[in-house]
Amino acid sequence: MELVDAHCHFDFPEFDGRREEVLARARSHGVSRLVIPGVTRRHWERVVTTAASLPEVFYCLGIHPWFVLEHGQDDLRILEDRLACKDDRCVGLGECGLDRLRGELSQQLPWFEAQVDLAARLGSSLVIHSVRTHDEVHSVLKARGFHGKALVHGFSGSYQQAGKLVDLGCFIGIGGVITHARAQKTRDTVSRLPLDALVIETDAPDMPPEGVPKGMNSPELLPTIFGALAELRPESPDQLREQLLRNVSELYGWDREA
Repeated sequence: MELVDAHCHFDFPEFDGRREEVLARARSHGVSRLVIPGVTRRHWERVVTTAASLPEVFYCLGIHPWFVLEHGQDDLRILEDRLACKDDRCVGLGECGLDRLRGELSQQLPWFEAQVDLAARLGSSLVIHSVRTHDEVHSVLKARGFHGKALVHGFSGSYQQAGKLVDLGCFIGIGGVITHARAQKTRDTVSRLPLDALVIETDAPDMPPEGVPKGMNSPELLPTIFGALAELRPESPDQLREQLLRNVSELYGWDREA
């Protein structure tokens, strides 16, 4: 079984001193690659260095909505320069986006719009953080005329909201929330969406599956999320695995034979 963790904060200090051990266990469970999103300029180099040191790790660079107030316009220029001269481990821009529960949307919105425009100019895939802002994210992407590849990661919302994003060409990131019985709305959404719109992720060390303590999530738990998804979907596990691999390869521009 080959699975890809489409969104994992593997550069975070929680993994210090044990990355190779965690990756070895993940690999033994069929996890072949993972992608680290960048969240703030002060940690971009840490993201790049972590990916460079591990053959199955890739990365994105972006400015997360929680950290927009740490940045100035020069950081957008530096982000553009870095993405324009990216190495083969860099697979997108992100994570960027909007979050209604932390910070002010009015302050986050210009940064999200600027990064959407930047991804469009560079032809970069876009990794989007959206917490209770799916309608606003949809409005920005539509208004900016974004037609590239985008992942709305860690999706937790309604079928109608997901459908509108899928209609714009977005992939929907499925994480540990679907393992929780109380997440009926998200579980129902995931069961009904087109399979070719789904990718799986851990968001480790956050967004743990049911029974895993907060902050203890790990890429080695990706098969748990896959198993929960398989229980919700009509396809066989083999069909599901094959399409998920096809989807994440399309999202990040990978040659599936590589």
